[in-house]
Amino acid sequence: MALEIVANYPRPPALVPCERHVRVEVFGRVLCDTHRSLRVLETFHPPTFYLPQEDLDASLLEPVAGRSFCEWKGIARYFDLVNGSGTPEEQRLRRVVWHYPEPTPAFAALAGWYALYPGAVDGCWLDGERVRPQPGGFYGGWISSDLIGPFKGDPLHPELI
Repeated sequence: MALEIVANYPRPPALVPCERHVRVEVFGRVLCDTHRSLRVLETFHPPTFYLPQEDLDASLLEPVAGRSFCEWKGIARYFDLVNGSGTPEEQRLRRVVWHYPEPTPAFAALAGWYALYPGAVDGCWLDGERVRPQPGGFYGGWISSDLIGPFKGDPLHPELI
C-alpha cells in the first residue's frame, strides 16, 4: 500500500471506496469482516471507515437517543454495542457506532453504512494490521502504518485540535 499524507487529504472531505480487508472484533466476537468499505478522507484526519450493513453483525447494535451534526455529511444517529442484552452478564459500549440515515447529497453513498470508534472495541484490522485509534475521544479515524501525520486530535500538535 502506498503511503498517504493526511495533510494532503481534501477539505471538504472525499468519500472513497476501499477493497482492503477490514475486520472488527468486539466482545470476543467478529462484528465485521469485509473487503468492502467506504473511507472518508479529510485534511489532517486519518480515514474513518464506514462498513456495509450486510457485513456487520447488526444483532449487537442497539439504537440510542441523541444525534450529532456534521457540516459535510448531515445528521448522525448513534448505537450502543450490546452483548447479552437484558441479561445479568450484559456488556454494553455506549454510543460507539454511528451512521447517517439521510446523508447530504454529496455523501448519499453513506446511507446504510456504519462507522465506529476503533479505540472502543476489542480491535480493528486493515489487511491484518491492527490499527490505532485517532487521538482524542471525539474522532473515529483509523491510523495504519501507511499514513503520515500529524493527525488532528494529537496533543503534540495542538494547532490541529
